[in-house]
Amino acid sequence: MMRVVVTDLDGTLLRDDKTVSDKDLGMLEKLGKQGVVRAAATGRNLLSAKHVLSEDFPIDYLIFSSGAGVMKWRQRHLLASHFLPKEYVERIALLLIQYNIDFMIHELIPDNHRFLYYQSDHPLPDFFRRKAIYKAYARPLDLHRRYEHACQLVAIFPNELDFFMEIKHKLQGVKVIRATSPLDGNSIWMEIFPHHVSKAGGVQMLCERYNYAATDVVCVGNDYNDIDMLEWCPNSYVVANAPRDLRHRFQVCASNQLSGVSDAVNQHLQFTAS
Repeated sequence: MMRVVVTDLDGTLLRDDKTVSDKDLGMLEKLGKQGVVRAAATGRNLLSAKHVLSEDFPIDYLIFSSGAGVMKWRQRHLLASHFLPKEYVERIALLLIQYNIDFMIHELIPDNHRFLYYQSDHPLPDFFRRKAIYKAYARPLDLHRRYEHACQLVAIFPNELDFFMEIKHKLQGVKVIRATSPLDGNSIWMEIFPHHVSKAGGVQMLCERYNYAATDVVCVGNDYNDIDMLEWCPNSYVVANAPRDLRHRFQVCASNQLSGVSDAVNQHLQFTAS
């Protein structure tokens, strides 16, 4: 049975112009009437998610900041939030500074759209893009100040996977998530969270809330930051615009431009009916 449907936002439910197709909206509304739990699982922070989701958007839950926060959407009730202890923040920041990497330290939920930033000697264009988007909420990191608890750190890498993996292997006791930049589609973002944080963890929390099993869930994603969720869920789909290696690992549905979420739901219903 299909009791929960979870979709990523950017590149999955959202089309390239950041809108949702009428077909996908209709599908979400139909699922709600049938009693299916609907959730969006995104790397966006809460403020950013509100920019693309209306107050009455047809979902029941928002899993945001890659699982660091979970909210009952229409009630705006925060169910869970997680953070990195300040000693972890300091250790990670000093390592990134040592390797001359651009990064941001985000405040605690619900204000994790605010951040301190470190600019390397050779900052990447994608770093400037992200800083410009959040210019009202961004301040330079004072290297002499004491570090505080943080929701997450985001580091900006060039499209060099070996360098990314070198730094990842040096980070112990935390969750490191790889994401393709939603700004230039080329840079690699390293998102660093408490070790237990993931989109999969957020979905599992919802299942425990309703006493549902993973087999009751359909998940749809498009990028590397969805992998933990896609691997956790037995009924996983990636949209046709996902990277090739993900399309080889998971079932493929239509692209984000062609109502991929609706196609994934319909494929699952046809499979379970056969």
